[in-house]
Amino acid sequence: MKLINTTTALQDFCTSLQDHDFITVDLEFLREKSYYAHLCLIQVGAVDDAAIIDPLAPDLDLSVFFALLHNPKITKVFHSCRQDIEILYKLSGFIPEPLFDTQIAAMVCGYGDSVSYETLVKKICNIELDKTSRLSNWSLRPLDENQLHYALSDVTHLVNVYLGLKQQLQENKRLHWLDEEAELLTKPETYMVAPHDAWLKIRHRSHSPKMLTVLRELAAWREERAQRKDVPRQNIIKDDLLVNIAALCPKSKEELEQVRGMRKEISGGKLGTEILEVIQTALQISPENYVKLPKDKPIPQGSAGLYELLKLLLKLVSQESGVVAKLIATEEDLKYFATHNERNQSILKGWRRELFGNQAQALKNGQLSISYDCVKHAIKLTQISEENAPQA
Repeated sequence: MKLINTTTALQDFCTSLQDHDFITVDLEFLREKSYYAHLCLIQVGAVDDAAIIDPLAPDLDLSVFFALLHNPKITKVFHSCRQDIEILYKLSGFIPEPLFDTQIAAMVCGYGDSVSYETLVKKICNIELDKTSRLSNWSLRPLDENQLHYALSDVTHLVNVYLGLKQQLQENKRLHWLDEEAELLTKPETYMVAPHDAWLKIRHRSHSPKMLTVLRELAAWREERAQRKDVPRQNIIKDDLLVNIAALCPKSKEELEQVRGMRKEISGGKLGTEILEVIQTALQISPENYVKLPKDKPIPQGSAGLYELLKLLLKLVSQESGVVAKLIATEEDLKYFATHNERNQSILKGWRRELFGNQAQALKNGQLSISYDCVKHAIKLTQISEENAPQA
């Protein structure tokens, strides 16, 4: 097992990979006690080699590894890569390209929604992974042999998972589909957290624009503080307490202390002072700049039937193609398509048009019928000639 903890060894390893078509990459990290993930291990694999890089080793320079990731001739293969890419982007300042995410590829190949790495290894490589080291504290040194073996298996088996999925995509002529899906993963904004959007992830039952505006400002304050201190946001103030504060909207420390779930060390300390300042500023926001609540408009009666037929069509296409339905179209996509006629909708672009959009358009134009075959006991789709089709 190759464990790299010197810059010279890392240089030799990365140089040996420069002519490879692809490499597999995985990271082990901790973020339970911090806002940002703390990188603990880097695993890199290839067809004929693999190694574990110890980023915690003293004086180890990772720039040569980043140069390897920057090589546009090498495909970088990850499984469920968002968190890994977020860490690499923060450390290196760039997003590795080209990318291949085996979880997304598996959704296109019929393995189901958000399939795990273990499942793919079992189905493609016929190997059962030992996950006993999965919850290890990767920041502790030294790491034992079981931990290192587990970590390395995350990239060694990924080689064959990638080759298997790529072959299936090529046989199905779907390899180009992943280019469109990878576009989101290569955008820097995907990995940036906007503090003023943090409130959107907080569960609440309020429909008050004023209360939600205060919640938005409090959540943004907490997010910025968590980033600045590098601590989990929940360690500052938990979501439910933040919601309670926004609902009561206290204007003094005495009122703040009355909020359900409030602790005296918060209300009477520096955090309490900051909270009251945020609320005071939020209350000065004019009503026209309050949070705009989305209006849940019902689908017009004339489009409701089409929407239901589109859901059925999507289910049939998903079952026949093996592609996860939500990857093809969301409910919002279907609702929008049922009620609008724009040609630039997502289901009318790229591979989605090829797989689903053309049939959805035909259904909308009365050129496709959905019926039940009593002999085969199955739903069937029938194309209707244009001269017999009603006008949309």
